Amino acid sequence: MKFLDRLEETLIAFLVAGATAIIFAAVVHRFLASWHIPLIQDLAVQVNMSWAQELCIIMFVWMAKFGAAYGVRTGIHVGVDVLINQLGDKNRGRFVLFGLLAGATFTGIVSVLGGRFVWENGAHYAFLNLLHQIPEGLYPGPTTPDLEWQTWIVYSAIPLGSALMCFRFLQVAWDFAHTGELPHHDHSHVEGLEDVDIADPFHPLETHTPIVTTGSKQP
Repeated sequence: MKFLDRLEETLIAFLVAGATAIIFAAVVHRFLASWHIPLIQDLAVQVNMSWAQELCIIMFVWMAKFGAAYGVRTGIHVGVDVLINQLGDKNRGRFVLFGLLAGATFTGIVSVLGGRFVWENGAHYAFLNLLHQIPEGLYPGPTTPDLEWQTWIVYSAIPLGSALMCFRFLQVAWDFAHTGELPHHDHSHVEGLEDVDIADPFHPLETHTPIVTTGSKQP
């Protein structure tokens, strides 16, 4: 599981960093191309970055699908559990398991339907082409406007991301059934800072992270 976890995190980080870098480069290119400086403008105009917006959209779609699976594993997703927490431990566990299994069922259905859509959208042509068994009249499928990629490659994020999310729901449900614990993400925690207890009359049982500014000293 550690390999899958690391692969998931690496893919998300790569997509976020890559999309951010491409957007930054596209904005800089647009400004350079609009400047009336002969040498800089001529060089910028020769660079074609019309594909940048389309690629960023694709990368963010893939990031969102796999990021949703990451959220299930780490407990980042927001849940309304006010009523469930008022129940006893036994009934609460049943409702939690029902919710997790419902999420697994939904994402599993989306994965299957998405896989069928991707297959009919051109993946079947690519598979048969790989085997050199393309029947006569078989259409390879549509392509994207700017990059001219096969759209089935782009839409593969739906079945792959949903399948991973379904697996994460089942993984969390299995762990909860055996340990009674759910993954929890502390939104107040900041990496690199130690958590200390600070008196707070409104949240006396919570642990808070102090705000450290430049030049200040910890007591």
